[in-house]
Amino acid sequence: MTKYGSFPGARPRRLRTTPTMRRMVAEYRLHPADLILPAFVREGAAEPVPISAMPGVVQHTRDTLRKAAVEAVEAGVSGIMLFGVPEDEKKDAAGTAGTDPDGILQVALRDVRAEVGDDLVIMSDLCLDEYTDHGHCGVLDADGRVDNDATLERYAEMAQVQADAGAHVVGPSGMMDGQIGVVRDALDQTGHEDVSILAYTAKYSSAFYGPFREAVGSSLKGDRKTYQQDPANLRESLRELALDLEEGADMVMVKPALPYLDVLAKIADEVDVPIAAYQISGEYAMVEAAAEKGWIDRDRAILETLTGIKRAGANMILTYWATEVARGL
Repeated sequence: MTKYGSFPGARPRRLRTTPTMRRMVAEYRLHPADLILPAFVREGAAEPVPISAMPGVVQHTRDTLRKAAVEAVEAGVSGIMLFGVPEDEKKDAAGTAGTDPDGILQVALRDVRAEVGDDLVIMSDLCLDEYTDHGHCGVLDADGRVDNDATLERYAEMAQVQADAGAHVVGPSGMMDGQIGVVRDALDQTGHEDVSILAYTAKYSSAFYGPFREAVGSSLKGDRKTYQQDPANLRESLRELALDLEEGADMVMVKPALPYLDVLAKIADEVDVPIAAYQISGEYAMVEAAAEKGWIDRDRAILETLTGIKRAGANMILTYWATEVARGL
């Protein structure tokens, strides 16, 4: 053995020597087409309303939403997921504004479709929570519990009006049993066979939704633990996955993203349909708050979180940084 024999023969650091080398051998790359922009539109707003817990994110007016959609197209973002924020007096127990053809979400869908056409995949949140006075994702029974099957009837109506308004994709997010099958049937029976379904397959009851409640003006009383998934469970997600695919889901989603990368990776191993992950409001707020304090490098942290989500198996990422990151990429 020579005097140099004790040195390592394998040196992985050789492939990390320069930025160009690291770029060349990178296993995963973010691309603007990976990104989907969630956006809120507020009924009757004369100017954008800042969301205090989500610096840089607003409840849009109809005009600023159209502008945001155009900016997303120009940056190369693939999609936009729209959430409507109705006036408080229009909320009721059945979430009537959610199925009103002239409700804020349907109006916004028509606005964006007219503005960008097919240049952006226009997605709509299919859920009642923004429109109910109790803030739950479905209608309640006489005992105050969410009535699964009565809610499915409302979801069928929502699917039709959202598709009529121009949605390319509907995203049933309420975690009702059987929701994908009912929505698929409703779309097919009303001439919307080409409208896709993005199933919120693994949507967990998470503490990280907090800022979102402000974003949509939630009226929630209580919690959603009886229909959103328990953070302790993984196998349950695989059961939900099998059901959603059997019922006709075109794409599936894990939400939140970062606390559930293991779930995302497991689902990615199981399916051959596109997989989305939603980097939710609390994930966004944590990075922004820490960066504001000077505790982390904001831009690096954003890219690192998104790269981790893609590495875990996401084909598409819903993130409030979509347009900003797409421009940078």
